Amino acid sequence: MTEVLAVLPKFSQLSSRVWRVLGLNPGKFTLQGTNTYLLGAGAQKILLDCGEGKPDYLSHLETSLQDIQSDAYISDIIISHGHSDHWGGLTDILNSSTLNPNNKIQVHKFTAIPEGYHIDHMDRFPDNISLNSLVDNQIFKAQDTTLRVIYTPGHTKDHCTFWLEEEQSIFTADCVLGQGTAVFDDLSEYITGLERLVTFQPKQLYPGHGPVVVEGTAKIQEYVDHRLERENQVIQLLTKEGTLEQGWTPMEIVETLYKGYPESLYIPAARGIVLHLHKLNKDGKAKTLEKHAFIQENYVQILNAKWYWTQKTSKNNL
Repeated sequence: MTEVLAVLPKFSQLSSRVWRVLGLNPGKFTLQGTNTYLLGAGAQKILLDCGEGKPDYLSHLETSLQDIQSDAYISDIIISHGHSDHWGGLTDILNSSTLNPNNKIQVHKFTAIPEGYHIDHMDRFPDNISLNSLVDNQIFKAQDTTLRVIYTPGHTKDHCTFWLEEEQSIFTADCVLGQGTAVFDDLSEYITGLERLVTFQPKQLYPGHGPVVVEGTAKIQEYVDHRLERENQVIQLLTKEGTLEQGWTPMEIVETLYKGYPESLYIPAARGIVLHLHKLNKDGKAKTLEKHAFIQENYVQILNAKWYWTQKTSKNNL
């Protein structure tokens, strides 16, 4: 059953130093739209993400900034990761005589991604925009507001979250959402990133999509537990008596674990199962004899490739 989305106002003050400005791009993957945030209790503001570039977003952002404080200005724009619904508004903002009259806004994004990793969205990133590369644990200051970069790959290789020191809260971008669950490229990295965020014990979360999460640490742990529970279900099938030799395909696993669900969910669910299998492969627990690049053209072969359990098991380690 599809979760009913909470109604979010287009603009709202969330704390003494945080304002949410919706990106005006609601959709299947963006939920109520991309959350963009203005941070800082004084006139100086940091803008975290800037939507996908919807025509009305620029005027919406300009009005929101003036509603906060008549002399408010944006000093820095921080992009959480390479998906275009988080950076598509950059050109309009940087060309705005209202928001960037002296061309002083600095744009920041994590750029040190591994060689060979490609984000299709970044193919459309404007060549004329200069990026300052984010670094893990880097600190940004907006007068009395302190923001710390936390590099959390998994959703994408360039994904970052941000610790708001004064509130003991985290801007989670797309690794933890306000509603539903997140997608990821690499499950091992994703879980590692979530476990790192748990160590901060955040009071609340400001997600990239959806409402504020008030029980921050519990929500992140819920995400971790959900993924590990699914992993254990996959392990139980791979180690099921009588199936060790024949193996399992991702689609066979989906048809078993999602029995009773609409078949329209099988293909989306299969992507997650494939990533679980790749994590088990990294952990030395599962293997496949068929190697296919994880691209759309190979999807049929990927979903029907046999996977086998390789680790010796006992009743105590399942």
